[in-house]
Amino acid sequence: MSFRKVVRQSKFRHVFGQPVKTEQCYDDIRVSRVTWDSTFCAVNPAFVAIIVEASGGGAFLILPLHKTGRIDKSYPTVCGHTGPVLDIDWCPHNDHVIASGSEDCTVMVWQIPENGLSQPLTEPVVVLEGHSKRVGIITWHPTARNVLLSAGCDNVVLIWNVGTAEELYRLDGLHPDLIYSVSWSRDGARFCTACKDKSVRVIDPRRGTVVAEKERAHEGARPMRAIFLADGKIFTTGFSRMSERQLALWDTDHLEEPMGLQELDSSNGALLPFYDPDTNVVYVCGKGDSSIRYFEITEEPPYIHFLNTFTSKEPQRGMGWMPKRGLDVSKCEIARFYKLHERKCEPIIMTVPRK
Repeated sequence: MSFRKVVRQSKFRHVFGQPVKTEQCYDDIRVSRVTWDSTFCAVNPAFVAIIVEASGGGAFLILPLHKTGRIDKSYPTVCGHTGPVLDIDWCPHNDHVIASGSEDCTVMVWQIPENGLSQPLTEPVVVLEGHSKRVGIITWHPTARNVLLSAGCDNVVLIWNVGTAEELYRLDGLHPDLIYSVSWSRDGARFCTACKDKSVRVIDPRRGTVVAEKERAHEGARPMRAIFLADGKIFTTGFSRMSERQLALWDTDHLEEPMGLQELDSSNGALLPFYDPDTNVVYVCGKGDSSIRYFEITEEPPYIHFLNTFTSKEPQRGMGWMPKRGLDVSKCEIARFYKLHERKCEPIIMTVPRK
């Protein structure tokens, strides 16, 4: 019997996570306490944005990456919303543009000055109004400029042209219940949604139709998430009927049975998946957990391979994920997370050891 059958060959078997030193964290930040399952944090190579507690409206902090240490209480915020901010997302094509969705039913797009904020920003570049209830999900189109998707608690998905502030597509009546997550495919031709009715749907926005649908993807009643992988498969996180947390991998052409299904544990926090298309590694962060688990997705069964777990002492309130172009590849860095505690944000670096 050869050694290969016992241990699977993988480049990422020894990937390890490392929190940065204390002086490289962002301290004294009052992270938002809104009960909403979003990441509360968005990162790009220039800035880190964090949704914070604010009196009388919604606000988020924008810090240049190098501004570590204690953040002054009077540090300027982006504060144009009249209700708490639920989701933020940086534009992938312009590091100075960020969009935010809020309980005040609007989506706002902001232009951040070159060196960050010197005074509070209250005037957005564009205000997008079209939802009748709070907007909980925002995501930019991966390949087309100025195209933004928003999903609200009115179960409507809107796709906007940010340049002209008009609705391109209004997808109404496709979801009977609350939408938990939306993820674009790699080329941006389709997107998949996870809904409270336990269905995962693949939607073609131009036609406004559901291309594929899997009912009861996870049996449990708690929130689930679905993300598109690079090869068009869908990775979902959810709960079983016994409230155990599950991961599953689906082929969009054959949604009857999952390609792979794994049960993790019986904790109750929603799992937030982050996917790296270059290494085919999925990182799963539970809200309220103190760990990040990572899995490699491969072409041969069992498809989902557990690699390792990064654990720390304190639970995470939210998580930001740095795009690939912001990493320090000379140090073999393959991912960087920005973990939100109650009062601070701590970067965690994932590296592949080299001899």
